[in-house]
Amino acid sequence: MQIARGVVVLVVLSVNTILLSLVLFVCALAKLLSPNAATLGRVRRFLAKLPVLWISVNNALFALMRITRWDVEVPRGLSSKGCYAVISNHQTWADVLVLQRSFNRRLPFFRFFVKESLFWLPVLGQAWWALDMPFMKRYSKELMARRPELKGKDLENARTACEKFRGMPVAIMNFPEGTRFSEGKRMGRESSYRNLLEPRIGGIGQVFFALGEELDALVDVTILYTGGDRAAPPNLWRLVSGQIPRVVVHTRQLPIPGHLLGRNFASNLEFRGELEAWVRHLWRHKDELITELQHARE
Repeated sequence: MQIARGVVVLVVLSVNTILLSLVLFVCALAKLLSPNAATLGRVRRFLAKLPVLWISVNNALFALMRITRWDVEVPRGLSSKGCYAVISNHQTWADVLVLQRSFNRRLPFFRFFVKESLFWLPVLGQAWWALDMPFMKRYSKELMARRPELKGKDLENARTACEKFRGMPVAIMNFPEGTRFSEGKRMGRESSYRNLLEPRIGGIGQVFFALGEELDALVDVTILYTGGDRAAPPNLWRLVSGQIPRVVVHTRQLPIPGHLLGRNFASNLEFRGELEAWVRHLWRHKDELITELQHARE
C-alpha cells in the first residue's frame, strides 16, 4: 500500500511540475517579448497565479492520498501581499513541499537566489526567470583571491537582483544551515546545537542588505517530522509514501531590528558580529523548541 501510494503521488507531482514548467517556458517568451510596461505587468500578474495553482493541486493530492497528518501553526497577521524574509531548519528536500503546503495563499510565493549560470538549464532555468527568481552572479574564492576588488560584489549583485521586488509582494526563502541536517554532519562539524547545524549568515544577510526597509518581518519556521522509524531520516519518498505519520510546522513572525537592514556584513566586521549574534539567538530558540516538540509528542 505504501509503495503504491508513493508511486502515485510522485507521478502526479512530476506531471504537475512538468506541465507548470512548460507553461512557464511559454510565458517566459511572452514576458521577454512584451512590447511595453503595461503588457509586461499583465504577464507578470498571470505568472504570479500559476505557482499558487500548482501548489493547490499538490495540496489536494496530499489530502486525497492521506500521506500524513499535518500540525501546522501559523501566526495571524501574515499576508500574501507582504514582503518577508523566511528561514527554516532543513532536513530533507521534502521541506520545500512542506513549506509550500503550509504557506500557500498565506505568504507570497517563495523565491530563492539562483546562480546566474542556471538560467541556461533547459526549461527549468527559463521557468525560474519567468517567476522572477533573483539570478545572481557569484564569484569563487579563487577568483576573488586573484581579484580582491570583487570582494563584497556578491552583496551588490544580490541588491541588484532584488530590485524587481521593490513595491511588490515577495517572500525570500533561506535555509541558514546551508545543507540538510544529519546526526553525522552535526557531530562532524561539532555543532553547538542538539538538533541543528551551525547557521550561516550569508543568505539572510544578503536578503537584509538587498531589501532593507522593504521587509515587513522575518518568518521563522521550524519543521519536525515525528513518528515512524526514527532510525530512517526523513526524505521525499518516506513523506509521499505515508511513512511519516505527522509533520509539525511551527511558525513565528518576528520584527527585524532596524540596525540589521541595508548594511554590508561583508565589509563591516562589527555589523557582521551583530548579525551573527542575532541569528545564533534565533537558532538557540529553535533548538530548544525542537526538543520541546519532540518530548511533547512522545
